[in-house]
Amino acid sequence: MHSKSEKIAVIGAGSWGTALAMVLADNGHEVRLWSHNEIQVTEINSFHTNKKYLPEIILPESIIGYASLQDALNEVKTIILAVPTKAIREVIGTIQAVQQSPLTIVHVSKGIEPDTLLRISEIIKQEMPNELLKDVVVLSGPSHAEEVSLHYLTTVTVSSENMEAAEEVQDLFLNQNFRVYTNPDIIGVEIGGALKNIIALAAGITDGLGYGDNTKAALITRGLAEIARLGTKMGANPLTFSGLTGIGDLIVTCTSVHSRNWRAGNLLGKGQTLGDVLENMGMVVEGVRTTKAGYQLAEKYQVSMPITMALYNVLFNGVNAKDAVDILMARGKTNEMDDLTDILGERISEE
Repeated sequence: MHSKSEKIAVIGAGSWGTALAMVLADNGHEVRLWSHNEIQVTEINSFHTNKKYLPEIILPESIIGYASLQDALNEVKTIILAVPTKAIREVIGTIQAVQQSPLTIVHVSKGIEPDTLLRISEIIKQEMPNELLKDVVVLSGPSHAEEVSLHYLTTVTVSSENMEAAEEVQDLFLNQNFRVYTNPDIIGVEIGGALKNIIALAAGITDGLGYGDNTKAALITRGLAEIARLGTKMGANPLTFSGLTGIGDLIVTCTSVHSRNWRAGNLLGKGQTLGDVLENMGMVVEGVRTTKAGYQLAEKYQVSMPITMALYNVLFNGVNAKDAVDILMARGKTNEMDDLTDILGERISEE
């Protein structure tokens, strides 16, 4: 089932990078887990644990921690880039300074850069010289690191402009617990993965305010319509949003206590300030930056995104969370089918 053993560097030893390193190690690959934190690297190598991020887990001994990026990349052809969106430019800059031969970069972060409004694959291409970049592949889908590290059954999607590269990455990761699908729609896969964090923050807020399952179902459904409207305008295939990286990722992120975005929203709904929430979480909450990018994208593409707008006002304009929900519910009446025909009409008119 597995491809032959390869040397693979995982750049970023947070919970997701570590969990994916475990999948690769289970498949017999030589895994190098890089962190800029030397104490963390020592812990990985001495105790085979990464307690800050996956407190209960013992790591396979075949995962070796590296503090030197140059050593981690030696003789490596494929890297897994598992750093927060805001760190991507800096890390790619460091990689290209020490890398000699072309790399396939598999990015597993979910975000969009505010202001430039670039997807992560676009940022990588902008920062990495052509001669050092073989392919960019994105791996995304409904997958909590905590559950992957416990070998719970998980399905994800890989996408690339070069589907052969996507299939090679599919082979690296695929095993009986971790099922990997391919999808040629890299725009849709990246947009769905990034924007669902906005809806997860909103879902956390409604839970924090004490609303129930009806509210959450409404948010997930209307949130998906919002994501698909924007994604289709940006060139995605609308069918992608009914798949793993669309509705699948949305469900898992909006309904699970493992979700950082849900947890952050929940604390906001309970009345904490954004500054306090981010300080207390101690982990990156991608949805906050993505809400800013989503708001800017809605304006750029002239797409109606009421949930994103409401959340933007809560996070950045000091609007009270309860008031924002009330404003959402009091909007003018619309026909649910108008949305769907808008999305499909966009697609048909292009074809």
